[in-house]
Amino acid sequence: MKVKLVSFIALMCVALISCSKEAETDSPDVPQTMYFPGAPGGAWEAISPSSLGWNESALGQLRTFLAGKNTKSFMILVNGRIVVEWYMNGHTASSTWAWNSAGKTLTTAATGIAQQEGLLNINTRVSQYLGRWTNAPLDKEALITSRHLITMTSGLNDSSELVTRQNLSYMADAGTRWSYHNVFQKQMDVVAAVSGKTYDDYVKEKIGDRIGMDGFWNKGLIFTIYNSTTRGMARFGLLALNRGNWNGSQIINQAFWDESINSSQPINPSYGYMWWLNGKTSYMLPSGQATFTGTLVPNAPPDMYAAMGAQDQRIYVVPGKKMVVIRMGESSDLRNPDFALSGFDNELWEKINSVVK
Repeated sequence: MKVKLVSFIALMCVALISCSKEAETDSPDVPQTMYFPGAPGGAWEAISPSSLGWNESALGQLRTFLAGKNTKSFMILVNGRIVVEWYMNGHTASSTWAWNSAGKTLTTAATGIAQQEGLLNINTRVSQYLGRWTNAPLDKEALITSRHLITMTSGLNDSSELVTRQNLSYMADAGTRWSYHNVFQKQMDVVAAVSGKTYDDYVKEKIGDRIGMDGFWNKGLIFTIYNSTTRGMARFGLLALNRGNWNGSQIINQAFWDESINSSQPINPSYGYMWWLNGKTSYMLPSGQATFTGTLVPNAPPDMYAAMGAQDQRIYVVPGKKMVVIRMGESSDLRNPDFALSGFDNELWEKINSVVK
């Protein structure tokens, strides 16, 4: 009787194991490891929305919404793999597009690399690297560090977008006023000065070539803007998701990266080192000095941080979902183009939430 009982228990165990294995086999094959694409133009692993349990019936509505908002391209990566990749309104996978102010985050990354190479310190005054560079009193200029440039707290005049010494006059002591302004471009000059290379070459060597990010800088009278394909932008988003690490290589010091995606000052807690941060208690907009209570993008996950550029160029990074979302295109509202943040973000995330589970 005992032998029969033992045999029965053994059979039940085998059956349970078999059922468990069958359940595992029947479950969606969802890779949990992080994936990094190889050389540009090569294969990039993809995964289906259904394998992630997403609401595929809502994908069509999301695409229609994007097309109607003058979108050129849209991508969603999960664990580095492509889940959605759409091109519309005359755009293709090989087309390049301007990042606008989303490219500010490249300056943050280049600054972090230059600091880890011992070329600069973000807490050192800018004048040590550039000499006399503003129209502010000498003692006020001496207060401005690289950290103030990458946190938009230089205190310099923001009435003109043209970054010339004559226009860079004193408004407030560095660190006491947050104002979204093109003066950050002087940090590009700092990186060039300390590296002995052009800023373009430094970014290409230290970031672009290492992650396979195609792109180029388009220099204008007022702006220097980065342009790339959608996949090029997605590669930088993937680097951001992995906190400066690319396939095991720590390109940007992780401690610096973590600093950059946390509140950099108390005036606008929703701003890091040129990254916009969701989930904070208040935020400011690029166009003024008003402070608004609440989170930056209420419909987006609270842990999201984003590179945001004019005409709704976006890199959304969501660590909790291992997700990167890319949007390129013209302004979602051509009658009222934005500088960085806009109501489009909240509308878009409402549509994304209807898809992503």
